[in-house]
Amino acid sequence: MQTKFTLGFSPCPNDTFIFDALVNNKIDTEGLSFDVVLEDVQTLNQWAIQGKLDITKLSYGVLPLVLDNYTVLNSGSALGKGVGPLLIANSRFQISDLVEDQLIAIPGENTTAHLLFSLAYPNAKNKIFLRYDEIEPFVLANKGLGVIIHENRFTYQDKGLIKIIDLGDYWEKETNNPIPLGGIVVRRNYNIELQKKIDALIKKSIEYAFSNYPALTDYIRIHSQEMSEDVMRKHIDLYVNNYSIDLGKDGQSAINKLITVYKQTRGNIATEASIFV
Repeated sequence: MQTKFTLGFSPCPNDTFIFDALVNNKIDTEGLSFDVVLEDVQTLNQWAIQGKLDITKLSYGVLPLVLDNYTVLNSGSALGKGVGPLLIANSRFQISDLVEDQLIAIPGENTTAHLLFSLAYPNAKNKIFLRYDEIEPFVLANKGLGVIIHENRFTYQDKGLIKIIDLGDYWEKETNNPIPLGGIVVRRNYNIELQKKIDALIKKSIEYAFSNYPALTDYIRIHSQEMSEDVMRKHIDLYVNNYSIDLGKDGQSAINKLITVYKQTRGNIATEASIFV
């Protein structure tokens, strides 16, 4: 049986917090080991479409495109309330201006941020897709509007930018579901016992991390060198919660709703395979 797996996640504090104990052998990995690849989520999304990694973080916005090859683990997800992407503008933007008439920078085509934006603004067609850390400079240069995620949610106001709408809040009000931002998937062709074992190990890793929190490990700090410890903790507090430990019925319901919205805005998905381990 395969015992070594490629594992991809982002260098953001929420992901390194989740996986630190697992990949650095702070818990018993029960004979499994991992070749870790740290990349931005949009790169991981593209690799998921290509089926490149055994286990990977991805945006739930890309999930409908990869269900032939992957299934969702119940541990490791980022869902919640008040954690969604924000649509922001330069201070010159007037509330009377129509969003649909603007050029809008979005952090990747196959992202949850794009799907949530499409739900709120289905008629907006003038889009450009950039890496998440290129959005603020785009807006600051007055080239258009931008959808921001990650640490930019905590810093945009310091740069004189303004919020037009909280896309996560819009989702919550429209669907009555928590916001499914990102999750962890595993190759569908692995036997169910192995899938569940990997799922359980990620859960143990998160529980270990919480048992030592709010202390920040070197592994988290090393990959977040440009962030203050306060911003690192904000990341963790916002994106790692009970849904990360176990999706539960509410979490699974939110992901199913996102797939329904995908079908309504983008068309049917290629498979009707089961979604969850």
